[in-house]
Amino acid sequence: MAKGSPGQARTLILRYWLPVLVYVSTIFALSAQSRLSSPLHFQNSDKVMHLLEYGGLGVLLSRAIRASFSSWPWVATSLLTLGVGMAVGAGDEVFQSFVPGRDSTVFDWFADSAGMVLAQIGFLALAKDKEKHD
Repeated sequence: MAKGSPGQARTLILRYWLPVLVYVSTIFALSAQSRLSSPLHFQNSDKVMHLLEYGGLGVLLSRAIRASFSSWPWVATSLLTLGVGMAVGAGDEVFQSFVPGRDSTVFDWFADSAGMVLAQIGFLALAKDKEKHD
């Protein structure tokens, strides 16, 4: 983790890691609701919601990991983000399997993972653009 003053550590936690914690907590709070339905109304709309939900997590996680390990190559940050995000998605699906009225499928996890991958494609495109302008 980046070294620095206690104020820098507090800023790192509040600005970068707290949003990740709140977001993951929200994901699990939604997962705990029985018979939660998608706000979209077409076949497999829940997969779109999974993709968007985990795309958002991918953005927040990349941002936090990059801030914490700024000396790492962008690709390493992205790979760690994918690993953590996909593990959160798997944990969420396992959790949902114990919630009455909820389904847990590998296809939901695939959609979660696809959202993470899309977020990382954007993250790496940003990195490439940043390197071009530095």
